[in-house]
Amino acid sequence: MLKLGNLTIDTPVVLAPMAGITNAAYRRLCAEQGAGLYVCEMITSRGIVEGDQKSLDMLTFDESETVRSVQLYGVDPVYVGRAVQILCDQYGVAHIDLNFGCPVPKVTRKGGGAALPWKRNLLGAILHSAVRAATPYGVPVTMKTRIGIDQAHQTYLDAGRIAEESGAAAIGLHGRTAAQAYSGQADWSTIAELVRQVNIPVLGNGDIWEAGDALRMVAETGCAGVIVGRGCLGRPWLFRDLAVAFAGGETLNLPTLGEVATVMRRHGELLADLMGEPRGLRDFRKHVPWYLKGFPAGGELRAALGMVESLTQLDELLAQLDPAVPFPVAELGAPRGRQGSPRDHIVLPQGWLDDTDGLTADLADAELGVSGG
Repeated sequence: MLKLGNLTIDTPVVLAPMAGITNAAYRRLCAEQGAGLYVCEMITSRGIVEGDQKSLDMLTFDESETVRSVQLYGVDPVYVGRAVQILCDQYGVAHIDLNFGCPVPKVTRKGGGAALPWKRNLLGAILHSAVRAATPYGVPVTMKTRIGIDQAHQTYLDAGRIAEESGAAAIGLHGRTAAQAYSGQADWSTIAELVRQVNIPVLGNGDIWEAGDALRMVAETGCAGVIVGRGCLGRPWLFRDLAVAFAGGETLNLPTLGEVATVMRRHGELLADLMGEPRGLRDFRKHVPWYLKGFPAGGELRAALGMVESLTQLDELLAQLDPAVPFPVAELGAPRGRQGSPRDHIVLPQGWLDDTDGLTADLADAELGVSGG
């Protein structure tokens, strides 16, 4: 079990919020496979407070979601506090995670995401504001971060100390720096070091491709649970394997292509229910390469699935797949989703590294165009 304040998660697994991926349909699809905590796409605090329709539309939850979890991005303690209150009071949110780990250049160059923990005082003010706003509702606040901006500017140990002092229920650590983005290998030793330094639960993130990786991370680092992101792309049944593994059972058999097709059909159906059939199937298209990665499917069929427009057409195309084809074992343990290359230089606001205060920094533009990303 994973304890976050008064919230208990039966399996210590968290679905990482991913832009354009972890909408209500995908969260339900993963939840149907196994237990865990499934987090909504990242939303800006300013968007919520100012009633931005794009931001509010992202606060859509499936009827089966008994625990509503939202990741909030913000750089202003006042706005973050107000957004937390709105989420708790008007949307029945039961868990709020604060994003201090996004490595995307459009975020870090404005002082947000993985750049913000360098400003220790600002980080503490944001966390205190969020926890203070959530406390009357009994809603736990957690934070997610990275090792630091780069190897020379590490922030994770200070962030853990500040999170604990602020009353955060847990801290998640991705074992990469912002400069690494999603490249290379995650450094799990930093997760273990953070576990030794704080008395709140630490959630480990980075390179969880199979259920065995999660068990190994817990064993090697002592973390209280794991955060799974890219590893579940095109593989929502990973949450089933994780639930079985954490319960002490054997990992279930790998799905055949026919079983994968069944999951694909369910995903398309859920997206159609959420968005309407035309838009939902357009959204489904980006998932096709992940589902079929390593399977023999043929270029023409893949291309047709990448242009699917209706559930009827999806059924016709999926029927052309050979249901008896076994899962491609060569894909086990292989990275999925974006990886990219490490960056030599992280663009930050002018003078960002000169001090660790941040309370007087002008970050008015830091939330523009960020919701969902």
